[in-house]
Amino acid sequence: MIAGHREVDRWPSTLRIMLTLARRVVAALGMAGLIATLFRLRGKGGVPPQSGGWRELPESELQA
Repeated sequence: MIAGHREVDRWPSTLRIMLTLARRVVAALGMAGLIATLFRLRGKGGVPPQSGGWRELPESELQA
């Protein structure tokens, strides 16, 4: 290395910090997506009720 010459591949500290932050954000979003996918796939959806449902109310019940 030539005396007094900076290394070309050294990145400014601000850029290094920003890249580290960006990597952490991408990793956190990836993990959140993975966890959400696992919850969605293993969730307890169940079967909707097969009986019951809506019924028409008589006028006397509407006057509450």
